[in-house]
Amino acid sequence: MHTPSFLPKPGFMPHALHGSERIWLETNCYTDLWIEVVHAMDAQPVAMLPFAIDQEFEGDQFTFFKPPLEDLRTLFGVKVQELAIFDDIVGHVIEQVERDRLVIVELDAFYLPDTQGASYHQEHVKTTVGIAEIDPGERRLGYFHNAGYFHLEGEDFTRIFRLAPDQRDQPELLFPYVEMVKREVHPLRGAALRVASLSLLRRYLHNRSRANPFVAFRERFLANEPELLERPMPRFHAYAFNNLRQAGANAELLGSYLEWLAGQGESRLEQPRADALRIAEIMKVMQFQLARAVHRRRPMDARPLLAELETTHDRLIGGLMDCYG
Repeated sequence: MHTPSFLPKPGFMPHALHGSERIWLETNCYTDLWIEVVHAMDAQPVAMLPFAIDQEFEGDQFTFFKPPLEDLRTLFGVKVQELAIFDDIVGHVIEQVERDRLVIVELDAFYLPDTQGASYHQEHVKTTVGIAEIDPGERRLGYFHNAGYFHLEGEDFTRIFRLAPDQRDQPELLFPYVEMVKREVHPLRGAALRVASLSLLRRYLHNRSRANPFVAFRERFLANEPELLERPMPRFHAYAFNNLRQAGANAELLGSYLEWLAGQGESRLEQPRADALRIAEIMKVMQFQLARAVHRRRPMDARPLLAELETTHDRLIGGLMDCYG
């Protein structure tokens, strides 16, 4: 079996950012993947979280937030670039894993056993994984996904790469988008990591949108709610993931980052951290209330929570600007 240096050590456990006490246990597939990849490198993924400030309401959804590749290179010494897929995808993955690289690829969660109880053998959903091991002879794959590191094998291996005879007879599909990750230098640690991370924080604060995203979200949510009440639950789940979870999980990551900074000796962060966590909590409450409203086909009274989101966000940004603006 070909194993790169990204392979987790024996006894690997998910990072605390995926701990059971979190308000949002998962964020999105790409950010969750990088949390665990950096953790597996014995580096500190919390240091990459300044980008959480750079979230906006995009009109129909909150930003699908991702750690910028330039930040990953600055902090952790990894270079990420697109991997062209022009031939057999398994062959491409083997080539890069043998070169000591991680391969990040969009796959079908229908064949990912870690999604048992959700998508696994139930629903075809695109998701992003990081492949660190591949053995085509044994039909076995080791991969980072969401909040951990997992394996699949056998028929799942065959079908996730579309190698089954009935799949080969289907019309040709577009190749997936794939990235490869190279380790260039050792990750930053200690004071060097803190200084570099704070530099990113100041840059994101300086370049951020001046508009409060929850003002536009309030207007859109109130306009969308009647339509959501008429649609089936799968529509609610898609809406909640791209709005309530993205805003809430992003805010909780920012709160975790501020907690880490406080542990590094930074001061006056208690109130901004509390504000970030309050936004995360409000979005979780809204998710529960909206789910109940959709189930009952009766509107919820969201205006008090929406108003609190706006004022809390303003206070959060104001506090951070006082410290780092």
